[in-house]
Amino acid sequence: MSGWIAGVDGCQAGWIVARQSLDETQAIGITIVPRFEIILDRADPPLFVAVDMPIGLPARIGANGRGPERLVRPHLGARRSSVFAIPSRGAVEAQDYATACTLAAATSEPSRRVSKQAFMLFGRIREIDLLLRAPVPDIAPAWRERVVEAHPELAFWRLNGERPLLHPKKMKGRAHLDGLRERRLILQKAGLPAGVVEGMPPRGAGTDDLLDALALLIIAQRLLDGVARPFPDPPGRDEFGLPIAIWA
Repeated sequence: MSGWIAGVDGCQAGWIVARQSLDETQAIGITIVPRFEIILDRADPPLFVAVDMPIGLPARIGANGRGPERLVRPHLGARRSSVFAIPSRGAVEAQDYATACTLAAATSEPSRRVSKQAFMLFGRIREIDLLLRAPVPDIAPAWRERVVEAHPELAFWRLNGERPLLHPKKMKGRAHLDGLRERRLILQKAGLPAGVVEGMPPRGAGTDDLLDALALLIIAQRLLDGVARPFPDPPGRDEFGLPIAIWA
């Protein structure tokens, strides 16, 4: 089979992309792009992209966020706090924090404001959302099935025999060596080349960003093989038809 797949994570410089050619599976390229749309190359489109960013935004939110977040947190043990509660579409589309909090509180049950950590993601969420809702009939529907939401900690949980990881990847904002070592071992056991897993990230990304992108690349592989599973199964849909699920 020809073509390529990718795992993508947000980073300081934009998006870090772990790209794998299906013609040469051990050839994995690591790049950074400033805009997500660059990944969706019309001349050479990816077969699957697994990205660590929410896709599908409900008009109203129940307790503890969207359905996928409620389902995956119990699997992650001490890492469950890494799955942020994303508010309603109206709140995500707000341009300032105060407005986002007001809209989130009005469209959630129980009423809930927005964490500043989650608010910092909203620009990236909107970036992907607008691309997937683009009114181009020969492009947008395909992307809605090819670009899927994933989460690195859930990916590592699945790759670790459905067991939570023992160590965080960061402590007090700094890389945690035991956590990075644990993740590298899991990725190598999953078949990724040691040279890629042990390599340095490009400038503008951290080592944890690189390892997360590689974990999501494996989810893209499993999507291609038809063995990845969505939470929930089947996925929900928002008012624009975008799927609401985290895949692993």
